[in-house]
Amino acid sequence: MATTSPRAPLPAPHARLAVPLPGFRPAAAGTPPPPRQQSLDDLGTPLSRVTFVVLDLETTGGAPGTDAITEIGALRLRGGELLGRFETLVNPGVPIPPSITFLTGITESMVLPAPRIGELVPTLAEFIGDAVIVGHNVRFDCAFLDAAFAAHGYPRLANRRVDTLRLARRLVRDEVPDLRLQTLARHFRTATAPVHRAYADAAATAEVFHALLERAAGFGVLGLDDLLALPTMRAHPSAAKLALTAGLPRAPGLYVFRDRDGRALYVGKAANLRARVRSYFSGDDRRKVPQLLRETVRIDHRVCAGPLEAAVREIRLIRELQPRFNRHGKGTRRDAYVKLTAERFPRLTVVHRLGAGDRDALGPFRSGASALLVREAIESAVPLRRCTARVPLRATPEPGPPCLPAQLGVATCPCRAQVDDARYDAIVALVRRGLDGEPDLLLRPLEERMHRLAREERYEEAAATRDRLRALAHALRRRQRVEPLRRTERIVLDSPEGTVELEHGRLVLPDDRPPPPDLSRPADGVETDELLVVARWLDRYAASLRVRAVSGTFASALPAIAAYDTGRGASRRAAGPG
Repeated sequence: MATTSPRAPLPAPHARLAVPLPGFRPAAAGTPPPPRQQSLDDLGTPLSRVTFVVLDLETTGGAPGTDAITEIGALRLRGGELLGRFETLVNPGVPIPPSITFLTGITESMVLPAPRIGELVPTLAEFIGDAVIVGHNVRFDCAFLDAAFAAHGYPRLANRRVDTLRLARRLVRDEVPDLRLQTLARHFRTATAPVHRAYADAAATAEVFHALLERAAGFGVLGLDDLLALPTMRAHPSAAKLALTAGLPRAPGLYVFRDRDGRALYVGKAANLRARVRSYFSGDDRRKVPQLLRETVRIDHRVCAGPLEAAVREIRLIRELQPRFNRHGKGTRRDAYVKLTAERFPRLTVVHRLGAGDRDALGPFRSGASALLVREAIESAVPLRRCTARVPLRATPEPGPPCLPAQLGVATCPCRAQVDDARYDAIVALVRRGLDGEPDLLLRPLEERMHRLAREERYEEAAATRDRLRALAHALRRRQRVEPLRRTERIVLDSPEGTVELEHGRLVLPDDRPPPPDLSRPADGVETDELLVVARWLDRYAASLRVRAVSGTFASALPAIAAYDTGRGASRRAAGPG
């Protein structure tokens, strides 16, 4: 029988009584067993409230599949209090090699009367429960336990695990000659010395673990999420600045990295401020992150009601502060648009500035190359003229050979009298209808061309057509999402973030009210970014929103636009607009 409580005697001769563990308070006699943790999904649990099971095993060898367990020692701890212990020898059912006996002192005569592992699995599983497992090279111990559990019909351990070996590698690697448990125990002067016996080694591991936690506190490690992430954090010169994250809450909001002069270096948003900012010290491989951390001396934050407010404030603050390390959203990019020219025979052109009469222009696009791809898509679907010759308003175009695109049959050439005004006006009207409310007029010819080229095994041309089709469909879908919001004067909603008020699709905040938009022209890039954030938020939380008030018409009669799968060149009909 195994010892599973500090209050229970150990009657069996095959197990040793546990000595009191220095530095830990034993649970008061007569207190009920500690309650099981309800859930560790909230990784922000303070370490003082987390239950840990520190364990160690002795085995007949190093292979979990063929070797067996000879001894188990474990302690259950929370907040420096010893809640329970588990200590027993185990009959491995196989001979113990002499080298193992020499190392541990465990002989076959000692384990002969001990229970088999199958008898201990139910009790051990209950003792561990859903606690966080701690061990020195914990993968070794858990591999043997997983094999034993699986062999006797129990699921493998799914508990979160903390390895004191990895913690020590991160925290004290430069202070000790090696990271063996015996070396760390001497370094931290633990009261219990590891002697290759399970309970003594587990007790020493527990003391080393708590000494490492004291070191980790200097890196702002205060919660379970911090502790689990710490071993993965790289040892770079800015690691000491982890302490700047100590005051960050685990809540949605906005964060700002600032330099010694208080200038904003980077603005970001997060669903969990603490976890996101600390991730810069671990798994963030972006090239400029080390430089950002070197220059950072302060990290400001602002808690928001939810992801919508955080995302909107991020967009606006980036535009206001112009942080050096933010690439997008500064309002300095040259937004590009695709529009029909105001000529007798209009053609498509890419522009970076719009006039008051360019209400139907398509965009904005982040670059001229993206706009050019959409222009090519429309020209591939409808035979607009592509030549740039100026045609007089009233004079008859001069006869002559058509331009090259017209000779290839992909465009008309009104500048050489190849088409009259009425026929060309019909082509322009087709383009306007495709942009305004009948997207299939533009998308369907491209899709048919893509499939035809694929059937003819002209795969490079089919891929180019697919890319144009996808770019045009994306631009039209984005327009469907943005324009209905932008033309609705006011919307008030009850949402998971509280009452949300939108004016022309933009979030109204108590300290930041957006200016009225110029509806005579399309939105610029920053306004579009915010409108898309709102549109995606409405899509995500549609089932939990309740409309309280609407001024204007918040609806779109536009048909669904197909979303094109670039992996197979296929298309699927979207469920609704945008």
